[in-house]
Amino acid sequence: MATRMVKVFNGFERFWHWTQVILVFLLVFSGFGIHGYHQLASFDQMVFIHVIAAIGLMVLWVFAIFWHLTTGSWRHYVPTTNGLFKVIRYYAFDIFKGKDHPYRKHYWRKHNPLQALTYLGVKLFLFPAIWFSGLVYLFYGLWSQGPATSQALEVVALIHVAAAFGIVVFIIAHLYLLTTGHSLVDHVKPMITGFDEVELSEAEEAYLKENEPGKIKD
Repeated sequence: MATRMVKVFNGFERFWHWTQVILVFLLVFSGFGIHGYHQLASFDQMVFIHVIAAIGLMVLWVFAIFWHLTTGSWRHYVPTTNGLFKVIRYYAFDIFKGKDHPYRKHYWRKHNPLQALTYLGVKLFLFPAIWFSGLVYLFYGLWSQGPATSQALEVVALIHVAAAFGIVVFIIAHLYLLTTGHSLVDHVKPMITGFDEVELSEAEEAYLKENEPGKIKD
Protein backbone atom coordinates (compact mmCIF):
# COMPACT_ATOMS: atom_id res chain seq x y z
CA MET A 1 0.00 0.00 0.00
CA ALA A 2 1.23 3.50 -0.89
CA THR A 3 -0.09 6.83 0.39
CA ARG A 4 -1.18 9.19 -2.40
CA MET A 5 -3.14 12.44 -2.69
CA VAL A 6 -6.47 11.33 -4.14
CA LYS A 7 -9.64 13.27 -4.92
CA VAL A 8 -12.05 11.56 -2.51
CA PHE A 9 -14.63 14.37 -2.42
CA ASN A 10 -16.01 15.42 -5.80
CA GLY A 11 -17.66 18.74 -6.61
CA PHE A 12 -21.20 17.73 -5.71
CA GLU A 13 -20.12 16.18 -2.43
CA ARG A 14 -18.33 19.37 -1.40
CA PHE A 15 -21.27 21.52 -2.52
CA TRP A 16 -23.65 19.26 -0.60
CA HIS A 17 -21.50 19.38 2.53
CA TRP A 18 -21.03 23.16 2.72
CA THR A 19 -24.62 23.95 1.69
CA GLN A 20 -25.79 21.57 4.41
CA VAL A 21 -23.53 23.34 6.91
CA ILE A 22 -25.12 26.72 6.10
CA LEU A 23 -28.70 25.38 6.18
CA VAL A 24 -28.19 23.47 9.43
CA PHE A 25 -26.65 26.57 11.02
CA LEU A 26 -29.72 28.59 9.96
CA LEU A 27 -32.01 25.91 11.38
CA VAL A 28 -30.19 25.80 14.71
CA PHE A 29 -30.03 29.60 14.89
CA SER A 30 -33.73 30.05 14.07
CA GLY A 31 -34.76 27.08 16.22
CA PHE A 32 -33.13 28.58 19.30
CA GLY A 33 -34.76 31.90 18.41
CA ILE A 34 -38.20 30.29 18.14
CA HIS A 35 -37.74 28.80 21.61
CA GLY A 36 -36.75 32.20 23.01
CA TYR A 37 -33.05 31.57 23.64
CA HIS A 38 -32.17 34.76 21.76
CA GLN A 39 -34.03 37.79 20.37
CA LEU A 40 -31.87 38.57 17.35
CA ALA A 41 -34.98 38.62 15.15
CA SER A 42 -38.73 38.53 15.65
CA PHE A 43 -40.61 35.26 16.17
CA ASP A 44 -42.22 35.50 12.72
CA GLN A 45 -38.83 36.09 11.09
CA MET A 46 -37.34 33.10 12.91
CA VAL A 47 -40.22 30.87 11.78
CA PHE A 48 -39.80 32.05 8.18
CA ILE A 49 -36.04 31.37 8.22
CA HIS A 50 -36.63 27.97 9.84
CA VAL A 51 -39.21 26.86 7.27
CA ILE A 52 -37.22 28.08 4.23
CA ALA A 53 -33.98 26.51 5.50
CA ALA A 54 -35.81 23.25 6.30
CA ILE A 55 -37.33 23.04 2.82
CA GLY A 56 -33.95 23.78 1.27
CA LEU A 57 -32.28 21.10 3.38
CA MET A 58 -34.89 18.49 2.51
CA VAL A 59 -34.47 19.19 -1.20
CA LEU A 60 -30.71 18.91 -0.77
CA TRP A 61 -31.09 15.59 1.07
CA VAL A 62 -33.23 14.18 -1.74
CA PHE A 63 -30.49 14.97 -4.26
CA ALA A 64 -27.81 13.66 -1.87
CA ILE A 65 -29.65 10.36 -1.34
CA PHE A 66 -30.05 9.96 -5.11
CA TRP A 67 -26.34 10.74 -5.59
CA HIS A 68 -25.25 8.23 -2.92
CA LEU A 69 -27.37 5.48 -4.43
CA THR A 70 -26.44 6.07 -8.08
CA THR A 71 -22.69 6.59 -7.56
CA GLY A 72 -22.17 3.77 -5.07
CA SER A 73 -20.96 6.20 -2.40
CA TRP A 74 -23.36 4.57 0.05
CA ARG A 75 -20.69 1.87 0.48
CA HIS A 76 -18.60 4.27 2.58
CA TYR A 77 -21.31 4.14 5.26
CA VAL A 78 -21.63 0.35 5.53
CA PRO A 79 -20.74 -0.44 9.17
CA THR A 80 -17.96 -2.87 10.04
CA THR A 81 -16.40 -4.13 13.25
CA ASN A 82 -13.01 -4.46 11.53
CA GLY A 83 -10.86 -1.98 13.42
CA LEU A 84 -13.87 -0.44 15.21
CA PHE A 85 -12.66 -1.09 18.74
CA LYS A 86 -9.17 0.20 17.92
CA VAL A 87 -10.73 3.50 16.78
CA ILE A 88 -12.96 3.66 19.90
CA ARG A 89 -9.91 3.03 22.10
CA TYR A 90 -8.02 5.74 20.24
CA TYR A 91 -10.67 8.41 20.88
CA ALA A 92 -11.25 7.23 24.47
CA PHE A 93 -7.61 6.86 25.60
CA ASP A 94 -4.82 6.83 23.01
CA ILE A 95 -5.54 10.28 21.59
CA PHE A 96 -4.64 11.80 24.96
CA LYS A 97 -1.32 9.93 24.90
CA GLY A 98 -0.29 11.40 21.56
CA LYS A 99 -0.56 8.10 19.69
CA ASP A 100 -1.27 7.96 15.96
CA HIS A 101 -4.75 7.29 14.63
CA PRO A 102 -5.07 3.53 13.94
CA TYR A 103 -7.07 4.03 10.73
CA ARG A 104 -5.79 5.04 7.32
CA LYS A 105 -8.16 6.10 4.55
CA HIS A 106 -8.59 3.73 1.62
CA TYR A 107 -9.94 4.52 -1.82
CA TRP A 108 -13.27 2.78 -1.20
CA ARG A 109 -13.32 3.31 2.56
CA LYS A 110 -12.73 6.98 3.35
CA HIS A 111 -14.59 6.84 6.69
CA ASN A 112 -13.14 4.95 9.62
CA PRO A 113 -15.42 2.30 11.21
CA LEU A 114 -16.64 4.63 13.98
CA GLN A 115 -17.36 7.45 11.51
CA ALA A 116 -19.27 5.10 9.22
CA LEU A 117 -21.35 3.78 12.12
CA THR A 118 -22.05 7.29 13.44
CA TYR A 119 -22.95 8.77 10.05
CA LEU A 120 -25.19 5.79 9.29
CA GLY A 121 -27.01 6.24 12.61
CA VAL A 122 -27.48 9.96 11.97
CA LYS A 123 -28.81 9.33 8.46
CA LEU A 124 -31.10 6.44 9.44
CA PHE A 125 -32.48 7.76 12.73
CA LEU A 126 -31.85 11.45 13.53
CA PHE A 127 -32.42 12.85 10.04
CA PRO A 128 -35.66 10.90 9.36
CA ALA A 129 -36.95 11.78 12.85
CA ILE A 130 -36.43 15.51 12.42
CA TRP A 131 -37.58 15.39 8.78
CA PHE A 132 -40.85 13.54 9.50
CA SER A 133 -41.69 15.41 12.71
CA GLY A 134 -40.93 18.74 11.03
CA LEU A 135 -43.27 18.01 8.12
CA VAL A 136 -46.03 16.85 10.46
CA TYR A 137 -45.57 20.00 12.53
CA LEU A 138 -45.50 22.23 9.43
CA PHE A 139 -48.76 20.78 8.09
CA TYR A 140 -50.53 20.74 11.45
CA GLY A 141 -53.43 22.67 9.92
CA LEU A 142 -54.30 19.67 7.77
CA TRP A 143 -54.82 17.32 10.75
CA SER A 144 -55.61 19.75 13.57
CA GLN A 145 -59.23 18.64 13.94
CA GLY A 146 -59.98 16.13 16.69
CA PRO A 147 -59.98 15.76 20.47
CA ALA A 148 -56.41 14.48 20.79
CA THR A 149 -54.62 16.70 18.30
CA SER A 150 -53.10 19.01 20.90
CA GLN A 151 -51.54 16.07 22.73
CA ALA A 152 -50.33 14.62 19.42
CA LEU A 153 -48.79 17.96 18.46
CA GLU A 154 -46.95 18.03 21.79
CA VAL A 155 -45.48 14.59 21.09
CA VAL A 156 -44.45 15.67 17.57
CA ALA A 157 -42.81 18.82 18.99
CA LEU A 158 -40.90 16.79 21.59
CA ILE A 159 -39.63 14.38 18.93
CA HIS A 160 -38.57 17.29 16.72
CA VAL A 161 -36.73 19.10 19.52
CA ALA A 162 -35.09 15.89 20.77
CA ALA A 163 -33.85 15.06 17.27
CA ALA A 164 -32.63 18.65 16.85
CA PHE A 165 -30.60 18.50 20.07
CA GLY A 166 -29.24 15.14 18.94
CA ILE A 167 -27.99 16.79 15.75
CA VAL A 168 -26.51 19.68 17.77
CA VAL A 169 -24.60 17.14 19.89
CA PHE A 170 -23.37 15.48 16.68
CA ILE A 171 -22.22 18.87 15.34
CA ILE A 172 -20.34 19.68 18.56
CA ALA A 173 -18.61 16.28 18.49
CA HIS A 174 -17.81 16.75 14.80
CA LEU A 175 -16.25 20.17 15.43
CA TYR A 176 -14.29 18.83 18.40
CA LEU A 177 -12.82 16.00 16.34
CA LEU A 178 -11.67 18.55 13.75
CA THR A 179 -9.31 19.92 16.41
CA THR A 180 -7.73 16.52 17.16
CA GLY A 181 -4.84 14.76 15.43
CA HIS A 182 -3.77 16.85 12.45
CA SER A 183 -4.23 20.60 12.34
CA LEU A 184 -7.67 22.09 11.71
CA VAL A 185 -6.54 23.15 8.23
CA ASP A 186 -5.51 19.58 7.38
CA HIS A 187 -8.94 18.30 8.42
CA VAL A 188 -10.93 20.96 6.56
CA LYS A 189 -8.79 21.29 3.42
CA PRO A 190 -9.95 17.98 1.80
CA MET A 191 -13.55 19.19 1.88
CA ILE A 192 -12.42 22.36 0.06
CA THR A 193 -9.99 20.95 -2.51
CA GLY A 194 -11.40 17.43 -2.65
CA PHE A 195 -7.96 15.83 -2.22
CA ASP A 196 -6.84 13.83 0.80
CA GLU A 197 -4.13 11.32 1.68
CA VAL A 198 -5.36 7.82 0.87
CA GLU A 199 -3.68 4.43 0.94
CA LEU A 200 -3.84 2.78 -2.48
CA SER A 201 -2.98 -0.70 -3.56
CA GLU A 202 -0.85 -1.07 -6.69
CA ALA A 203 -3.95 -2.09 -8.65
CA GLU A 204 -5.96 0.92 -7.42
CA GLU A 205 -3.13 3.32 -8.20
CA ALA A 206 -2.65 1.85 -11.68
CA TYR A 207 -6.41 2.02 -12.34
CA LEU A 208 -6.64 5.69 -11.32
CA LYS A 209 -3.60 6.73 -13.35
CA GLU A 210 -4.93 4.91 -16.40
CA ASN A 211 -8.66 5.67 -16.22
CA GLU A 212 -9.10 8.68 -13.90
CA PRO A 213 -5.80 10.61 -13.92
CA GLY A 214 -7.48 13.75 -12.54
CA LYS A 215 -8.20 11.96 -9.29
CA ILE A 216 -4.61 11.36 -8.27
CA LYS A 217 -1.68 13.70 -7.75
CA ASP A 218 1.86 12.55 -8.42
